[in-house]
Amino acid sequence: MSGDNGWSKTLNGMPAVGSSAERQKTMSKRDIELFTEITGDRNPLHYDEELAEQSPFGGLIVQGGVTSGMLNAIVAEALPGPGTVFLGMELKFSKAVLVGDTVTGRVEVKSVREDKPICNVEVSVTNQKGEVCLSGTATTYTMPLKQA
Repeated sequence: MSGDNGWSKTLNGMPAVGSSAERQKTMSKRDIELFTEITGDRNPLHYDEELAEQSPFGGLIVQGGVTSGMLNAIVAEALPGPGTVFLGMELKFSKAVLVGDTVTGRVEVKSVREDKPICNVEVSVTNQKGEVCLSGTATTYTMPLKQA
């Protein structure tokens, strides 16, 4: 198909620079358990309430993969949208997410390649107090899913 840049066959099309999407979730012990089922991560900071309360975190924390996993859902469901995968990420975890915290994941498009369905995005997760728990940048690729 001459002149096709790859975006025409993506379900959401080419996003605009500056577009953003968010997703919110209250973290629970069940989130920790589900992540442990997948990964085997049984760090006592996630399971031992007494130890976690005495730690600098002051309580049970969810795994970093649970926190960053919110970003997977945002890029795959909202922006850039269905068919999107991460090609790379650089993340900084600056504050632990505790059980009971309500966090908001956010993705903002910083640049879009016009020749192929690739975006550079800024990512973050903040808690209910507005404190940044995770921040960084990522590169995404959006698979063309529309049928010819």
